[in-house]
Amino acid sequence: MQLALSAEDAEFRDQMREFFTTKIPQEIRDAVRDRRELGKDAFVQSMQILNEAGLAVPNWPVEWGGQDWTPLRRHIWHEEMQRAYVPTPLAFNASMIGPVIAQFASQEMKERFLPKTANLDIWWSQGFSEPDAGSDLASLRTSAVRDGDEYVVNGQKTWTTLGQYGDWIFTLVRTNPDVKKQAGISLLLIDMTSEGVDVRPIELIDGGHEVNEVWFDNVRVPVENLVGEENRAWDYAKFLLGNERVGVAPVGATKSSLAQAKEWAATISTGEGSTLLDDPLVSTRIAELENELLALELTALRVVANSADGKPHPASSVLKLKGTELQQAVTELIVDLAGPASAASGARDESDLPWWATHSVPVYLNFRKASIYGGSNEVQRQIIARTILGL
Repeated sequence: MQLALSAEDAEFRDQMREFFTTKIPQEIRDAVRDRRELGKDAFVQSMQILNEAGLAVPNWPVEWGGQDWTPLRRHIWHEEMQRAYVPTPLAFNASMIGPVIAQFASQEMKERFLPKTANLDIWWSQGFSEPDAGSDLASLRTSAVRDGDEYVVNGQKTWTTLGQYGDWIFTLVRTNPDVKKQAGISLLLIDMTSEGVDVRPIELIDGGHEVNEVWFDNVRVPVENLVGEENRAWDYAKFLLGNERVGVAPVGATKSSLAQAKEWAATISTGEGSTLLDDPLVSTRIAELENELLALELTALRVVANSADGKPHPASSVLKLKGTELQQAVTELIVDLAGPASAASGARDESDLPWWATHSVPVYLNFRKASIYGGSNEVQRQIIARTILGL
């Protein structure tokens, strides 16, 4: 089954393809292609180029930089961006806090934060998970006590992705401990240069520094930094997490990785003029993944098309679940293709081994997180059972 585009949508796709492959610096795209870690400057440069062209936050309201596109065009935009190895707009800005501010915040807060958020003049961090409140997010204990015109915040957040770059952090805090746990949560915007904020790195299993823990020790936050209403943030969090689950199933990026795997398999000789790509077990495995990715792509379109009134379609949980499983399956395939060379993850650039083979295990290990963040896949199965299957 193939997606048939109208002439207008095909022209739009070609415009996106040309922009992404000519306007984003090649060195940034090469780094994404080679799975190298991007620094803050590369993220900012790429997103500011997109924002100048009106392509950074197309899902936002038009008055704040969004585009009045159909769901199909938003999908094409995202697909072509990933196909060209362009860094997607920083999710914390573009897909998480930006839409929440646009939907629930005061006009003053929108004017204060949305333009800078779209242009990555503010790098946002996400302050949701805690050591004892991950998938059970409503159990969070970071507190915010009202003291005149300020809140005093104490507690800890963990797994704060790229928090070392953060300027501000959008933070779920408990403002009323005496009610049902979902009912006493508020959303605060906290300047990360505030006295009492401490960011500490967490080294991952692949050796990288991608996540952090953030501590709050009597941090004073102006009441004007409250998003929406006090004790109503559980609704805002559900809205945000629905958007996050759509974004954590990058169809285009996974398809690009699988296409690379096919290219690499074709370079590995198995004797008598054959390659790994000719092996029926390998080719069958690749074909199955391609079919599952096509099904995921159609699910992504359905989720976007049926999300309305700030309430993502329940199938966003299906998208998150299957999308992360396929991400992991492709990284596992690449490790298997690399064979013994995959054990050389510490090899330097001057090694005679293919670069992709020596990077295969660190990438595989890094993507173990995909089935946990954004709500663990076990939790997603519970959501699917309850909201879709009615069990």
